[in-house]
Amino acid sequence: MSDKSSVLSKIKNKLLSTYSIISIIVLTGFIIAFQYMEPAPSKTLTIATGGTSGAYFRYAKEYKDILKSKGITLKVINSKGSVDNVSRLESGQNVDLAMVQGGINSKSGGLTSLGSMYFEPLWVFYKGDVVISKITQFKGKRIAYGADGSGTQALAKVILNQNNIDKENSTFMNIPSDKAVSAIAADKIDVMFMVASPNSPLVKKLLRSNELKLMSFSRASAYTRLFPYLSVITLPEGSVDFSKNIPASTVTLLATTANLVARKNLHPALVSLVLEAAVAVHKKHELFSARSQFPMPKLVGMPLNKSAERFYKFGVPFLQKYLPFWLATLLDRLKILLLPLIGLMLPLFKMMPPLYRWRIRRRIYSWYAELRSVDPELMKIPTEDVAKFLNKLEDMEEEVTRVEVPLSYTDEVYNLRMHIDMVRNELIKYRETGSTRVQ
Repeated sequence: MSDKSSVLSKIKNKLLSTYSIISIIVLTGFIIAFQYMEPAPSKTLTIATGGTSGAYFRYAKEYKDILKSKGITLKVINSKGSVDNVSRLESGQNVDLAMVQGGINSKSGGLTSLGSMYFEPLWVFYKGDVVISKITQFKGKRIAYGADGSGTQALAKVILNQNNIDKENSTFMNIPSDKAVSAIAADKIDVMFMVASPNSPLVKKLLRSNELKLMSFSRASAYTRLFPYLSVITLPEGSVDFSKNIPASTVTLLATTANLVARKNLHPALVSLVLEAAVAVHKKHELFSARSQFPMPKLVGMPLNKSAERFYKFGVPFLQKYLPFWLATLLDRLKILLLPLIGLMLPLFKMMPPLYRWRIRRRIYSWYAELRSVDPELMKIPTEDVAKFLNKLEDMEEEVTRVEVPLSYTDEVYNLRMHIDMVRNELIKYRETGSTRVQ
């Protein structure tokens, strides 16, 4: 029984040594593949918004609450506006994301859009009894067109320049929207431009003002042909307040979109997570958009992020749907390690049975070199040396009987012993007759 256990133990050791070789090769493949594995996504993000009273800041706060439940901390910082936000992203001021008004582009080309989040109308409020429907009618007026670095000023300049209104024929004030409201109430300005969400408290206040009028763009479609990032939207009669019928008639407005912009190297897993939060915030029905119209990959002023493009085509990544974010990202990063698993293990496991057979048979076949050295048909053995070679065969046979192989290979051992016996008979015949042919 102990002999049988010894044989089984030795066979097991042979198998283990074979598997060890395979494991070392595969482990080496894993180590090489590990060098190309993506780093883990950061657990902290920073987003640049706008003024603390604006929609950018408010929406970013909503993103923050959703991302917190996923284990990601979003730092929300206020800024001067869209132009300032792009500048912060490009200069690497510890900003990962930013809300940016459509039409404002990156100078460096290092930024990408995660899509447009909602419509941002251009509101043009003015004082006076005359109904104005063309920007050219503001020539010679005192115009507030937003603070430096704001998206309002960037868009207002485009619109005003298109109508040849400049500092030579009009007066401009670069003040933020809240100060512009006070200035127009105090008759310090005649017109104010403002890009903001319809949910902005300032917009709601101005729409209900009895002293101000909201301009309806009669040539809105022409602007959209010239500037693709602009859209035509309408504010229907009575949509703000039915009881007071505000506005008194349908107003045609120009609108850009609020874009969520990120650095090009933002981790793909974070892109999909941020967009998941954006969908939760912006998919609801709004005054100017249908349910689930936003976020969308259209009306973006910068190249669409590749990971965002996949998100819009296929939705939330499969693993993120069913697993905690940290586990989903870990498994996603580990997928590169499947390459050595598939590329090395499968072929190696196919090679393992032949390798194992070779290792077992090698212990048998190695005796055949010895056997050939005493074969009288191959070697010219002097008859007086036959006894010596017969003794050598006896020793060989004794050693062969001690060779331990699996049961499935015992026929190989018996074949070897049969060949030893055949050579022994050849030698005996050779000694007696001088011929090696056994009858």
